Amino acid sequence: MRWSGRRQSENIEDRRGMSPGKAAGGLGGVGVIIAIAYALFTGDTSVLNQIAVTGTGAPSPNEAEYKEFSAVTLADTEEVWSNLFKKSGSTYKPPKMVLFNGSVESACGFASAAVGPFYCGEDSNVYLDLGFFDQMKGQLGAKGDFAQAYVIAHEVGHHVQNLLGTMQKVHQARSSMSEGQANQLSVRLELQADFYAGVWAHHAREMAGLDQGDIREAMEAASAIGDDTLQKRQQGYVVPDAFTHGSAEQRMRWFMKGFETGDPKQGDTFSTSRL
Repeated sequence: MRWSGRRQSENIEDRRGMSPGKAAGGLGGVGVIIAIAYALFTGDTSVLNQIAVTGTGAPSPNEAEYKEFSAVTLADTEEVWSNLFKKSGSTYKPPKMVLFNGSVESACGFASAAVGPFYCGEDSNVYLDLGFFDQMKGQLGAKGDFAQAYVIAHEVGHHVQNLLGTMQKVHQARSSMSEGQANQLSVRLELQADFYAGVWAHHAREMAGLDQGDIREAMEAASAIGDDTLQKRQQGYVVPDAFTHGSAEQRMRWFMKGFETGDPKQGDTFSTSRL
């Protein structure tokens, strides 16, 4: 992926060093990894008030590089989605990316640095702890700069859902469902965000100089945070009815569908019988 020296987004708010407090409780070892990965791609941001994790929020030695990379990736999402919204006769309002370490307060609640990146629909912000990219490499085995771009593109995918009203409809519907039904709807929301990340990659290929190695990195990241992968790591067996984000196979397949078609209209995960 080509990103060094390219245009950076101006929609960046740097709150690093501005910690509102520290998280309570604690999870150890694999528990932290599972909590991080769960919160990483959640569309239901109320989970931020429920997960208690440890995390120092210590700055990464790579933060300067990560900040530039994130700002370039965000700029690419702005260009792609602005063009796509324009073609559909509407206007894209980009999200702001809030950089933090330690902990942060959003309109969706409090989060520690160990939660990792998340999108808050209440304030339309993407929140990013830059040190999380080190955790991706070391704990989740998701290496490479495009794996990191996939993380950002997925969260921006939730922003697209928010602008289109999809996120609000899903959250409203989940409130009157059983846990199993609500989980199924969450899976569909997450897979659509993966699809939108793929749509972005399709249209960003030339500007970002993407190649097959980059797409492979995204696939490896999607596989690493599949519900079945995480459940096996945490408890040794898989419970499909408890999925909230989708299996590794589903996440990879929907990302690739977005990448291959480049058409946002092909990502209706809510009307298809087979995910």
